Amino acid sequence: MIHSILKDKPTKLFISIAAFFVANALIAECIGGKIFSLEKIFGWEPADMTIFGQTGLSFNLTCGVLLWPLEFVITDIVNEYYGPKAVKRISYTAVVLISYAFIMFYAAMNIPPADFWISSRQAEGIPNMQDAFGGIFGQGMWIILGSLTAFLVSQIVDVTVFHQIKKRTGQKWVWLRATGSTFVSQLVDSFIVLFIAFKIGNGWSWKLVLAICVVNYLYKFTMAILLTPVIYLAEKQIDRYLGEETARKMKLQAMGKETE
Repeated sequence: MIHSILKDKPTKLFISIAAFFVANALIAECIGGKIFSLEKIFGWEPADMTIFGQTGLSFNLTCGVLLWPLEFVITDIVNEYYGPKAVKRISYTAVVLISYAFIMFYAAMNIPPADFWISSRQAEGIPNMQDAFGGIFGQGMWIILGSLTAFLVSQIVDVTVFHQIKKRTGQKWVWLRATGSTFVSQLVDSFIVLFIAFKIGNGWSWKLVLAICVVNYLYKFTMAILLTPVIYLAEKQIDRYLGEETARKMKLQAMGKETE
């Protein structure tokens, strides 16, 4: 059986995409604890925006947003060739494995450390390695819950919007269904994670939650537009790898059709 799987190009492609999808999501969660300044990357002054009466806002973003846009690109590609059931399958798999990873992080944080290890990096300015380790991997439970819930719901929203657009446009206008579904799902993602993690979990005001949601969405909205050519490039390479006829059949079957 393994030989037939390894020889089947659509199967090999799906396994590769699914593996990257899960790995990318897990890495995004792991690096999400660091906040960076987008303006500093380009040498700009802080934006200092006022939204919903909330002043002093700028593009201070979690490092996770560097990778999350790729998840939505991959979602659209899987949607295009394998259909909504495949997207849901890899999304559920990612959530289960990320949850498993956080359980392991929690266990590792609570295992008694070796005495020498605690002070092993003092010369490098890290006085307590146990505290540093916990600070990196010990995200609050509300943030974890918000992140996983937002990820799962936004993936389902992306699938639904993508196929609603595709039903009306057929194989044309890839950019419309890709960016359209991403625009909606990213908004859902931004709101849910902030609502659960910071409105429910930390008692933030609605004004602050909505203002930061807008800032995050502006970044994600921009990235969705910038990454649109990546989808066209990826589809071109996939069509070449699978063969035009196989790719055409897969796209039709993803829409629940056998023939055009």
